[in-house]
This record gives sequence, structure tokens and C-alpha cells, in this order.
Amino acid sequence: MKVVSYKDVKELYVDMEGAKDAYIRWLITSDDGAPNFAMRLFRVLPLGYTPYHSHPYEHEVFVLEGEGKLVFEGEEYPLKPGSVAYVDPDKRHQFVNTSKEKELRFICVIPYNRK
Repeated sequence: MKVVSYKDVKELYVDMEGAKDAYIRWLITSDDGAPNFAMRLFRVLPLGYTPYHSHPYEHEVFVLEGEGKLVFEGEEYPLKPGSVAYVDPDKRHQFVNTSKEKELRFICVIPYNRK
């Protein structure tokens, strides 16, 4: 069991090639006893982005604030507060903050079974 403020979870810079001004907090992980999924909070600064990449596991995303786009296999999909996105395994994707002024913040859930 875990109940904390997200602000008490350490924020890390997304240190991957192709990322710019993106940060992550691992809110719930296996260290907390979660056997199946990890919950992460991303914060992307104005005009920042996550890397354009793929991996063998899915994402479930809920946008909390800001505006941006999901680049998915070369297509672009607008994101705004309340947007929900599912990213298939093995598909190239990227989250981009399209605002010059506001942060893009979203929850992203991933499975531990990444086969």
C-alpha cells in the first residue's frame, strides 16, 4: 500500500537520445509492491518532447494538462487535457509539447511483463 503526494516522488530528467526538456516521476513501481504495472508522470517543458522510439510493450496515457501531440508511426494526433491514448507495442511514438508557454503533463502506465 502506498499513499503519497506525487511531489514526494523524485523527478528525473528523461536522459535518452532524442529527448528534449522531458521529466519523469515513477509514481508506483514494483518497489511499492505493484506486481503488474508501473505508473509514471511525465512533464514536458514548452516545445520539448520525448524520444521517437519503440519497444515491445504498450502504454496507456491520460493527459492532465497542456497541449501537444502524439506522433505515432509518422501520424500526428492532438493531445489536450482529458485526452486518452493507447500506444501499441513495437510502434514508433513520441509525445511533443506544442505550446511555447505551458507544460504538457500526462500519466503513462506500462506493464512489467515487457516481452
